[in-house]
Amino acid sequence: MVLSNSYMTNKTDKKVVTRFAPSPTGHLHIGGVRTMLFNYLWARKHGGEFLLRIEDTDKERSKKEFEDSILESFKWLGLSYDAMYRQSENAEVYKKYLEQLITEDKAYISKEEPKEPGDRDSVIRFRNPNKVVTFDDKIMGTISIDTTDLGDFVIAKDFETPVFHFANVVDDFEMGITLVMRGQEHAPNTPRQILIWEAFGWELPEYAHIPLILAPDKTKLSKRHGALDTREYRNLGYLPEAVINFMALIGWNPGTEQEIFSLTELINDFDLERVQKSPGVFNIEKLDWMNREYIKLLGPDATQSAMLMYIPNTIRNLAGYSNEMAARIAPIIMERISKWSDITTLADSGELSYYFEQPTYEKDALFFAKTKLTTDTKYTDLIAIIEGLKMRLEALENADWNTESIKKSIWDYTESVGRGDALWPMRYALSGKDKSPDPFILSETLGKEETLSRLDIAIQKLQN
Repeated sequence: MVLSNSYMTNKTDKKVVTRFAPSPTGHLHIGGVRTMLFNYLWARKHGGEFLLRIEDTDKERSKKEFEDSILESFKWLGLSYDAMYRQSENAEVYKKYLEQLITEDKAYISKEEPKEPGDRDSVIRFRNPNKVVTFDDKIMGTISIDTTDLGDFVIAKDFETPVFHFANVVDDFEMGITLVMRGQEHAPNTPRQILIWEAFGWELPEYAHIPLILAPDKTKLSKRHGALDTREYRNLGYLPEAVINFMALIGWNPGTEQEIFSLTELINDFDLERVQKSPGVFNIEKLDWMNREYIKLLGPDATQSAMLMYIPNTIRNLAGYSNEMAARIAPIIMERISKWSDITTLADSGELSYYFEQPTYEKDALFFAKTKLTTDTKYTDLIAIIEGLKMRLEALENADWNTESIKKSIWDYTESVGRGDALWPMRYALSGKDKSPDPFILSETLGKEETLSRLDIAIQKLQN
């Protein structure tokens, strides 16, 4: 869709228009989300427009699948744009402005000596006035750069193929952009672009170059540190609200101790004066913490419903699987995860299966590592301890079968026989794992009948 003049903004009316301009030469990585978000927040804060521009003039590298990926990320994050624009649909506009510059002798067709077979023998170059360009960056402050060293730089390969700097300026003018907000890595592009703006006699937009995002060790953000396709965060089970909140706080300081923000609060509080000049740090542990806080806000019903969706087939296919039991262990699972995919991690490590099937283990694993039982009688002694546990649990009424009552019914007994020698084999008989919830929680979750059955199995193992 080519934007018509109806989208052009006269700066005298003070209407704010920002844009996010990704290239469909790859997926939208998480670092790009911050640039998108800051532009979105600034426009919405000032009642302006936020536009999406797909910069697809690189015909060889631009792919529809990447554009679809970018749009999919927008949809998942829940951020809306007021209009969408593709550079590839604006060829005639670029040609018109190239011809204008050539007519005014501000650009010219330059005959080139091809460096390699197949290279072009002519390009369109901008006639550089060789001046010092000074602009006020809303984050970095006043910047002055001598453009003499740039020479007469290329602005198009031909009339149908403008390069980035030229297309960028024309697009921003046509779209009425009032603030160009982008990453600091684009700051070196600004002098060239300002020269082109001035050559047309157009009023300059404002500029704001936001700080880089670094890994925790202050190196360049990489895939190892979290620079993933935005959709991978969705697939890992992060909530979009948490991702937005987290990214907003990288390089921006709200000036308070508040860390959890709704989108409305971010819009109201966002201010470029509080965007720092120094690089921000991407801390995946902080994102995990924040996502956990957002999961807590979902409420028990929504949490349980989402959790059930992430239980893997390795668990669902167990003979004893039931949604009822899955719902019962939801509170236990929620204590141990930061994102939904952690449920799969728990399942892969064997920390869920014992809720749905009896565990398998060697009988010697039932002994507490620091057992006080003597070697000669330890099997008969442990059998007696477990039988003592079983007898006291059998006496509990079904109506009283809960964590506190279970603990109360056996606590004094475990102290008399040795707490470790009683509680370790009880927990191990129920879970078959070195690490699991305590035996009181396990007993309530499994139910009285299953708990007693698993203690019986432990006794039988020790007798054989």
